Amino acid sequence: MTDLQKRSLLKLAALSAVASAALIGCGKKEEVAPAPAPAPVAAPAPAKVEPLKIAFAYIGPVGDGGWTFAHDNGRKAIEKEFGDKVVTSFVEKVPESADAERVIRDMAGQGNKLIFGTTFGYMEPMLKVAADFKDVKFEHATGYKTADNLRTYDSRTYEGAYMAGVIAGKMSKTGTLGVVGSVPIPEVVRNINSFTLGAQSVNPKVKTKVVWVNEWFNPPKETEAATALINGGADILFQNTDSSAVLQTAEKMNKRAFGWDSDMTAYGPKAHLGSAVINWGPYYIKATRDALEGKWTTGQAWWGVKEGAIDMVSIAADVPDDTKKRIDEIKAGLKDGSFSIWKGPIMDNTGKELVAKDAVADDKFLGGLKSYVKGVEGKVPGN
Repeated sequence: MTDLQKRSLLKLAALSAVASAALIGCGKKEEVAPAPAPAPVAAPAPAKVEPLKIAFAYIGPVGDGGWTFAHDNGRKAIEKEFGDKVVTSFVEKVPESADAERVIRDMAGQGNKLIFGTTFGYMEPMLKVAADFKDVKFEHATGYKTADNLRTYDSRTYEGAYMAGVIAGKMSKTGTLGVVGSVPIPEVVRNINSFTLGAQSVNPKVKTKVVWVNEWFNPPKETEAATALINGGADILFQNTDSSAVLQTAEKMNKRAFGWDSDMTAYGPKAHLGSAVINWGPYYIKATRDALEGKWTTGQAWWGVKEGAIDMVSIAADVPDDTKKRIDEIKAGLKDGSFSIWKGPIMDNTGKELVAKDAVADDKFLGGLKSYVKGVEGKVPGN
């Protein structure tokens, strides 16, 4: 084979190799680049939960040092417990009249879904407003009428009154006690009687005089009534009114007295024997939690020492130790149910039996008291 023929064969082989490589390359599948990962979808923002709007209607000023001051402390306890889950507001000095209905109706119209009315005289106005605002929950203090969206709550203030009486019976030098009464409803009559029963448990010969002012908060009238009682021989005063005027009067006239609803020591430190206080915080927190959790139902609540709603605090240093010990025993008995204040025999001041021997008065009886027990002078107005 000539050199020319060899070169031709080599060239042909080279061309064949190139062609084969080209054919192989053409037959190879092109790799597809992976698709980009889908962008993450943002989760929908949680729906904003609006705070529960809560309103309070007060009979007196928040600075009364007593009843309304105690309720406002309960309102503050709600704020502390629930933070931004609630928004609270109040209107003070709302009279027990047509104004009460106007104020409470306005509260409902402003979007408040839980409304507290803090005095007995708001009962009928709250019933009317509750009938028109079925989506609002109403709470009425010290009343007895309910509706599907209106319930009542109260504190067993008579327990504090009884403990005050025990101290008064021990400390009185004249055996004559004085009470400044507000409005002659069973609640107040019950407290006057319980105060007297407490005093009689220490000194059976104690007698109690009462002057009514027919208002919950009227410092001038309370002062006048307290002065009249002291001039009538009372050396220790008790009250069922809302201001500190009675204690202050006792301080000025060198007599002794008690704080009521709140710790009133500062208003008359020399006169002060102790304060029968109400802590509304536990109930207000429960009621708010019920509303927030959808567990609110109508009904009636009556809380006392057992539930942490009533206490006797800041007992004066000169009260004997055996009396202080007795107060501790009463508290313990009320908590565990071993002690009953209204256990017979108990007579009224005309000699009629109110509670039979060894019988214990029930809440229905206590809620309807209209007469004085033995030892209280006079008659309940209206009877």
